[in-house]
Amino acid sequence: MNLVPLFVAVPLAAAFIIPLLGIWWKKSGEVLAPVCTAILAIMAIVQTGAPASVHHMGGWAPPVGIAMVSDGLSTLLLIAINIVAFVSIIFSLKYMRVYTGLTKYYALFMLMVAGMNGVVLSGDLFNIYVFLEIASIASYALVAFGVDAEELEAGFKYLILGSVASVMLLFAIGTVYAVTGSLNMADVAREISVRFGTTMNPALLLAGAMFLMGFGLKAALVPFHAWLPDAHPSAPAPISAMLSGVVIKSLGIYAICRVFFHVFGVASGAGGSIIFANAMIAFAVLSIVLGGLLAIGQWDYKRLLAYSSIGQVGYIMLGIGVGARVLATGGQLSVAALAILGGLFHLINHAAFKSLLFLSSGAVQHATGTRDMKQLGGLRESMPITSWTINLGTLSIAGVPPFSGFWSKLIIIIATIKAGHYAIAAVAMAFAFVTLAYYVKVQREVVFGSVTKLVEKAREVPALMYVPLIILAIVCVGFGLLYPVFGARILEPARDALMNGTEYIQLVLG
Repeated sequence: MNLVPLFVAVPLAAAFIIPLLGIWWKKSGEVLAPVCTAILAIMAIVQTGAPASVHHMGGWAPPVGIAMVSDGLSTLLLIAINIVAFVSIIFSLKYMRVYTGLTKYYALFMLMVAGMNGVVLSGDLFNIYVFLEIASIASYALVAFGVDAEELEAGFKYLILGSVASVMLLFAIGTVYAVTGSLNMADVAREISVRFGTTMNPALLLAGAMFLMGFGLKAALVPFHAWLPDAHPSAPAPISAMLSGVVIKSLGIYAICRVFFHVFGVASGAGGSIIFANAMIAFAVLSIVLGGLLAIGQWDYKRLLAYSSIGQVGYIMLGIGVGARVLATGGQLSVAALAILGGLFHLINHAAFKSLLFLSSGAVQHATGTRDMKQLGGLRESMPITSWTINLGTLSIAGVPPFSGFWSKLIIIIATIKAGHYAIAAVAMAFAFVTLAYYVKVQREVVFGSVTKLVEKAREVPALMYVPLIILAIVCVGFGLLYPVFGARILEPARDALMNGTEYIQLVLG
């Protein structure tokens, strides 16, 4: 049985069924959303190791019809999206009880999941845009779900800047269609290769710049990051976990990888490849530096995590950008493979530990009523399970061995050195210590330290809230200790799929 279309069909059906049943059955979302996300998570795990495949919607073969493409890169993102969605939904069952309109919340959540799954499976540019808009519109509403002034302002800012990104992407897609006469990504890649080779077409160079800015805004890369520091702290904790854990990855990083490697042919040295690769590296370094500097001065727990996301996305993009530049300049394939592997490894690591940290912050706020770290302290006594998960998450993201974040950052830095970018590697290494500094601050102010009045009254959160934290903490430890087990199964196929644009064309077009 072909599972690929079900990744979109199941959450999309749930998004429409939940509000309809909610008219008579108020608990429809609390039952159907966990069941559907559990099914999707199991399907994503089952999809691991499956051969690459193409599903022709309506039986129409590409480039005329719509294709849904599943390869190693898609599978990696499907695993991240659907597992994080499942644990976030379980966390929501207790956390969201203080809100009203929960039927709408669960419907919007499933709509966001359907959009993200659609983006990572779509084989043509226009449907990437359609699914991206579905996920984005749902996320705009979810950021503002509490309807307080702060939440509405953050949601409005996110909507405005997200709309700017959408316009840039639509113009980029229109430009590509005008030049190549096709929207299917494999067909566009073939047209660009045959008609232009390694020459630089000005219209395609403009389209590439708009793609990089549009997807860069969705990924919150500096200087397109302005929406993120307000949106992530204001959103409910499960939505913050989704935004930072998987939304910025699927709508931003994944889309950049797919478009520039498989459409514009960065890996094959097509026209403009070096320019695009250099831009990726520049945005990555800016994100690492600015994200780290802004995070270290924060006392709002969730805002610190939000700025941290900017810096960590910079590490992901650094690995991808260095790999792209090595390939574009005809460098060693082994160095490019190492850099891209490091970037993808950090992508899935960040999905795990940042989701864990945002859900943990939600648990802390739920128990104490604040996210001001100056008013927190000594949680290890009143909330031992949450405190342990916070410690494991901070050690992972700070890059302390043997946790997962250490290995992915180490791989990225080694690959950057091997590629000859010594100054950039030094910056990445220095800001790894900056990351460690502000997460030591989190541990000191939140978990350890003197017990405050608010913490004295705090009690451990219900099991439905701490079990997702335990699951994600186990993932953080497992990714660090068991890389040989899962690396060859999900990371290396994703790396190979990204580097082999020719195989992608052959897979889709036959």
